Amino acid sequence: MESQRLLKAMLDHDKFSEWLGLEVIEVREGYAKLQAVVRPEMMNGVGTVHGGVTFAMADSAFAFSCNMYNNISVALDVHISFTKAGREGDIFTIESQEVSSTKRTGIYDIKVTNQHNELIALFKGTCFRTGKPLIEE
Repeated sequence: MESQRLLKAMLDHDKFSEWLGLEVIEVREGYAKLQAVVRPEMMNGVGTVHGGVTFAMADSAFAFSCNMYNNISVALDVHISFTKAGREGDIFTIESQEVSSTKRTGIYDIKVTNQHNELIALFKGTCFRTGKPLIEE
C-alpha cells in the first residue's frame, strides 16, 4: 500500500504531532524521517529542551515508521538516552529505522540530531503489530 495514503490516515488524527510541529520528510515501510523546530514553549526550567518533547518527537517517528505496513502497530517497550541538550531554535531531525521485524513485533532505532548533526538522543522502540489494518483495502 502506498505510504502517503497511510501517512495521511495517521496525520488526519494525530493532533499531537501537529502541535509538535513535525514535518514529515520521508516515510516508507520500516522508516520515517521527520524534522521540527524547537519552540520557546518546549523549553524546561533550566533552559534546555524538555526531555518529554524530545521523547515525543522520537515516539512519533517510531509510530510513523512501524505503521507503514498497513498493520496497526503500537508501542510495546521504549526507552531513550539523552546525549546532548537541545536549545531553543534548534532544528531536530528525527530518523526511525527498523532493525528487526516479525509478524507480531518490530524493533526500531530512532536518532534525534540537531542542525549541526550532533546527536541529541537515541530512542529504541519495540512495537506490537495488532494484525488490524490502518486503512481497509
